[in-house]
Amino acid sequence: MEQQSWHILIVEDDQRLAELTREYLQGNCLNVSIEMDGALAAARILQEQPDLVILDLMLPGEDGLSICRKVRGQYDGPILMLTARTDDMDQVLGLEMGADDYVCKPVRPRVLLARIRALLRRHEGSSEAQAPSERRRLQFGQLVIDSAMREAWLGEQSIELTSAEFDLLWLLTSNAGRILSREEIFNALRGIEYDGQDRSIDVRISRIRPKIGDDPMHPRLIKTVRSKGYLFVAEAAEAMA
Repeated sequence: MEQQSWHILIVEDDQRLAELTREYLQGNCLNVSIEMDGALAAARILQEQPDLVILDLMLPGEDGLSICRKVRGQYDGPILMLTARTDDMDQVLGLEMGADDYVCKPVRPRVLLARIRALLRRHEGSSEAQAPSERRRLQFGQLVIDSAMREAWLGEQSIELTSAEFDLLWLLTSNAGRILSREEIFNALRGIEYDGQDRSIDVRISRIRPKIGDDPMHPRLIKTVRSKGYLFVAEAAEAMA
């Protein structure tokens, strides 16, 4: 899809901020709509199916976390959450509800635009950007991950993953047996350097583990290697009954 046709829906009750954001994004060849009422946001997201949603956490009518949770099963586009700079818990909760990324207020327009473009490229171009020989399916015992279809299964059961969770699972499994540092993961998935504080990778790992049949308390498939990063253990997956 050409960048000029990307449709962004901003869900934000601060009219001035929303209008300024729309003006800046439209000046950078994006098609932007605004929804100020949280109570109407979920229905509008599901009806319009925008290419990306910018979702403020604090909204009248219904908060951003509730909206994110409500639409996630029927909307697979990226959700970029706007959160308060000082509240780390907001960021964690947003990711747990299915948000793909977050930006702290006050938002710097260039940073917001870079995050939007990265999310859109990753979501729409991930399988198309791969050479045909790279479009493949990985299987470890009952766990199957298909990069072309962007789907995963555990036995006969489809695994429900957000776009960001799939990207992380594919990165780990395609590097099975090799420890990936948080810096490597962060750079591969978001295209920016790890700041040492961001917890999004850890949150997604904790969400992925039970979905692929791993024990969150005593993980065998996705191991945390202290001070180094994460390791997907192929042998453990293949040994699953």
